[in-house]
Amino acid sequence: MRERIIIDFETTGLSPRLGDRATEVAAVVIDETGIVDRFQSLINAGRPIPPFIQQLTGISNAMIRQAPKAETVMRQLFAFIAGRPLVAHNASFDHGFLGAELDRIGESYPGGLLCSMKVARRIYPEAPNHRLATLIQHASIAVTGQYHRALADAEMTALLWLRMEQKLRHDFALPEVSLELMQRIQTAPCKGLGKCVDSFKRRACAA
Repeated sequence: MRERIIIDFETTGLSPRLGDRATEVAAVVIDETGIVDRFQSLINAGRPIPPFIQQLTGISNAMIRQAPKAETVMRQLFAFIAGRPLVAHNASFDHGFLGAELDRIGESYPGGLLCSMKVARRIYPEAPNHRLATLIQHASIAVTGQYHRALADAEMTALLWLRMEQKLRHDFALPEVSLELMQRIQTAPCKGLGKCVDSFKRRACAA
């Protein structure tokens, strides 16, 4: 089975460059059958969480004090992802924190992250916006937990990704949806989905 991993971080702020740290991470493994494995942990990175972030996520400083140290969690996460392709919603955010936290333990992730938000902009251009909560409602996907908690957000992003793959297979008569096609879609013009898929199909047939 072709496995992909959807990853989500909760953090103390918007940027590791400004000293923000991860407070929670989750990674959800999917294949053609759905969600097949999960990893989740709070993270004690020794940085206090601002009050408005505590209110948004429900993750308190008291919870973090009881959590495993960042080094421990990131080593477990690095082993869990094991070089498999990664997907995240608003991937530049998660990619920044993944890179920063792995750098602290002397590791790096060899690839980039596919962005479910960018792909959704091409597949669901009619959606009111492309925030995760809006897309979950727009695609009639069941809410699995509290938004802004890592595991729930990763699970719902996984379900959204699977739904988008399903829609592409149906709309364009595709036997499968490869990661290469998703990479092409996320950089295609927002109104150019059909041309992007047709071009990919012609190249695949020629090969």
